[in-house]
Amino acid sequence: MGDLLQPWHLVVLGVVAFLLFGAKRLPELGKGLGEGLKGFKEGIKGISDPAPAPPVQQNVAAAAPAAPVSSAPIEPK
Repeated sequence: MGDLLQPWHLVVLGVVAFLLFGAKRLPELGKGLGEGLKGFKEGIKGISDPAPAPPVQQNVAAAAPAAPVSSAPIEPK
């Protein structure tokens, strides 16, 4: 298999894309492709370089019970 991306191959691909999508859709497709690649790069950067999580401070004395505790027995209906 020879060189896949020779200049003539790129020209033919450009002409085919122009014929398929038209002049108005090509800039939109390029913009969408660029935004997708940018998001992909940011996602890869986030996976390979995770930011350290801030330390969580636990204050046991300030924690309030979720529901008030009652010592009265529950009467059946």
